[in-house]
Amino acid sequence: MQPFVYNALPSRVIFGSGTIVQLADEIKALGASRALVLTTKHQQRDGERLCEQLGSLAVGLYANATMHTPVDVTNDALEYVARTRADCVVALGGGSTIGLGKAIALHTDLPQVVIPTTYAGSEATPIIGQTENGLKTTQRTLKVLPEVVLYDVDLTLTLPPEITVTSGLNAIAHAVEALYSKDANPLISQLAEQGIASLASALPRIQKNPEDLEARSDALFGAWACGVCLGAVGMSIHHKLCHTLGGTFNLPHAETHSIVLPHATAYNSAAAPDAMARICRALGGVSDAAAGLYDLAVSLGAPTQLKDIGLREQDLAQAVEIACSSPYWNPRPIEADGIKQLLANAFLGRRP
Repeated sequence: MQPFVYNALPSRVIFGSGTIVQLADEIKALGASRALVLTTKHQQRDGERLCEQLGSLAVGLYANATMHTPVDVTNDALEYVARTRADCVVALGGGSTIGLGKAIALHTDLPQVVIPTTYAGSEATPIIGQTENGLKTTQRTLKVLPEVVLYDVDLTLTLPPEITVTSGLNAIAHAVEALYSKDANPLISQLAEQGIASLASALPRIQKNPEDLEARSDALFGAWACGVCLGAVGMSIHHKLCHTLGGTFNLPHAETHSIVLPHATAYNSAAAPDAMARICRALGGVSDAAAGLYDLAVSLGAPTQLKDIGLREQDLAQAVEIACSSPYWNPRPIEADGIKQLLANAFLGRRP
């Protein structure tokens, strides 16, 4: 066994079915009594029901969480926090809502309870991405790590198939990058492999039967595992590209991750053979990690071409420039020609 360093993250995780009934007790355990519920506009009615469930513990609902956490939305939410004198936030939803909760915590130190309804995995990380003036930046700080994550499998049963697939592939991307991170360690690598395997097994079963409770449970566990991996170690070229494409060109978050993942994996394939072997094993014994990830996406009906989700061909040069200007650490050096080819392949949806 080689020497390693592992930093555990301090958060409380509750996992099961019907766990939503424990929310009030968790808020009180934090010493809070004025919870502000956060959702997107799409999940506003769910937020209203949650406020009804909390009764006097809820001081309001802010239902304007927005993809890529725009700074202007955060500033508006902070004003609402001040008006309601909230002493904690409850984020109900996926990455957009969780991101807003983190942004509020970054500025106020308010404790967070997160109730994920997708497989984004952001709830398990001390990482926040924010968008301002067309650029998405990230930072890592324990100030944004949620104090409590409440997983209720029942809340994912109605997650639409297309969101199920893309958010699941997004989660897998977290674990894939953890396997070749400069901070990789045996504990996280084991968890990453388990997370990929759980999602790769669960997503086809959910596609056949969206109300398969066991498959939904496996997928939600996999999402947690993959999120923990991302939170414990660093990000590399895949996440840099997705942040660039999302923040600058406003591409949908999960779909972008789904499309870029096989190509980022192919880019790093020769430089990270141990990681590739683990990915192959987690995917059921495929012979090539990048092709296996691409084939999984195709089998699930996920988008495979950046041109189909809003990127224009003339945007590719700018994307390459931004991605190379302040690159994350990566096992293979970040080279403009290589990134150009990677994005060209993702733009057209070529199989690695």
